[in-house]
Amino acid sequence: MNSLFKALNDPIRRDILKYLRERDLTAGEIADLFDISKPSISHHLDILRHAGLVSSEKQGQFITYSINTTVLDEVLEWIIALKR
Repeated sequence: MNSLFKALNDPIRRDILKYLRERDLTAGEIADLFDISKPSISHHLDILRHAGLVSSEKQGQFITYSINTTVLDEVLEWIIALKR
């Protein structure tokens, strides 16, 4: 769970999740949405993937990223349970 909170702690990673909520995107499409280097975007995507927040699928020479809402659902359930 620590990697999850680390992943959500950064505003760029939160923005990436917002964009992926709209539709699946390739790494290049995600990089085009930000004014930072492609290696930095790759680093952010790796952190999100390791936290289980996104999944990736290689399609030819491109990698497409999708949001994984299952992890977020589990965290929300955990938080709600803490409040009870």
